[in-house]
Amino acid sequence: MPPAPKVNFFFSGSRPTLDERIRLRKFIISIFRREKTRLESISFIFADDLLLHKINKEYLAHDYYTDIITFELSAGTLPKVSEVYISCDRVKENAQIHKTSFKEELHRVIFHGVLHLCGYNDKTQKQSREMRNRENYYLEKYFK
Repeated sequence: MPPAPKVNFFFSGSRPTLDERIRLRKFIISIFRREKTRLESISFIFADDLLLHKINKEYLAHDYYTDIITFELSAGTLPKVSEVYISCDRVKENAQIHKTSFKEELHRVIFHGVLHLCGYNDKTQKQSREMRNRENYYLEKYFK
């Protein structure tokens, strides 16, 4: 029997309130199961704009701020091993723009990173709509 999937949370400077981390871990694992994607480990690193901008420039050659950067460290059909960097600064600003709570926007971004690892993309309008629909589905299930 394979080892249980691991979900880790790390904080670099910013420290958002993540209520019910045990429940959130279980829910994240359940998303991978529902999406038929094997997970070994996923680490969420909560940081600020400066760190994500630096990572975006250095590793992706993008010179702009972003709310999330997802790195898949595994390859092929192996269980997923990944790091997900989240800018709490961007999440806060996006929550204000979209007139939602920081908590809901933070969870949307977390689920967004998970969905990328499950094979969803958001490069086209159609893909973005599908991604947003899945985010909304999991947000509704998580917060009901």
